[in-house]
Amino acid sequence: MTLAKVWLRIFITGYVAVFAMWLVSLTSLPPYGDLTRIGHLAEEDFGWTKPAPTVDPAYLKAAPVNQADILVIGDSFSMTLYWQASLVKAGYRVATTYWGQYGTVMCKDFDQWLERAGFKGKLIIFQSVERLLDERTVDGQNCDKVIKPFESKLEPFVKPAQLPGPDALPNWTARFDTGPEAYYNSWRAKKSPVDLLFNKNAWVRSLPGGCQYFSHRECNKLPVFVDDEGNGPLTTGTLDRIKRFAQQHPSIPQLWMVIPNKTTVYLKPDFSKDFVQGFREAKLGPDLYAFAQEKGHRMQDFYFSNDTHLSMHGQLALGEYMLGVVREALPVSQTKAP
Repeated sequence: MTLAKVWLRIFITGYVAVFAMWLVSLTSLPPYGDLTRIGHLAEEDFGWTKPAPTVDPAYLKAAPVNQADILVIGDSFSMTLYWQASLVKAGYRVATTYWGQYGTVMCKDFDQWLERAGFKGKLIIFQSVERLLDERTVDGQNCDKVIKPFESKLEPFVKPAQLPGPDALPNWTARFDTGPEAYYNSWRAKKSPVDLLFNKNAWVRSLPGGCQYFSHRECNKLPVFVDDEGNGPLTTGTLDRIKRFAQQHPSIPQLWMVIPNKTTVYLKPDFSKDFVQGFREAKLGPDLYAFAQEKGHRMQDFYFSNDTHLSMHGQLALGEYMLGVVREALPVSQTKAP
């Protein structure tokens, strides 16, 4: 065989292999969850399948901050405005802003910052996921001034997650190796007797009895974010920093919404136990650890299987729970008249 024929055969073999990989990628679902995306896992195995509830768009409208009764300072768990919709439906005017826009807002000039924004309401809700709260309180320890002016939107910051529709395939955005890599990683995760870490970002952990809690196909395995544990637990130090901030800024009542990590709810319920116990005793906000334990083990897809966040089912359940909490802290009769 001549050298030219050898190279031709190698070229044809390589071309066929790449073409086959490309066809696999074209027929694989595009990621619709953060964990499947960053962990390079197949949505066919780990993507949620239970249709999401919807909310009347009329209740997904935020109030301008200078007209709001309640200001939510939240993270990505608040950006769809889904849980806040229960408050809006009940007659509260709610403005929402995003921690990530400012670095931290737990600064000495917090009250003046709100005054400059025009907030005249009667309740502030600080919402943070567990894995980021300690960092946020630490950043605020030596902060004199919020570095950016207040900013909020009247519409949701992000759209609610949806299942891929019939137009999701072919997956033209995929690289030629995306599909084969995702299927291979998922095959490894399914077959492995131990937990595996994928792409340094996403664990796939065993969850015996998981099909009671999740709708994805491989429901006895659960993808979770590496930072859930990597960022460490909340501590009594975290709690002390929150208490100190609340004491320094008493002019407007505060509620702290600490949403537990998905890992905490399903795998390590005692992860931040010292903080949780102290938080309950201090009555700084609702006990979302107990709430999430109850709902997460009674409601299917309370969290997204393929993501770090509460599902739309979970967000609506959170909204109904928070409505009861807010009614105790701020009866509608005390809000501004329409």
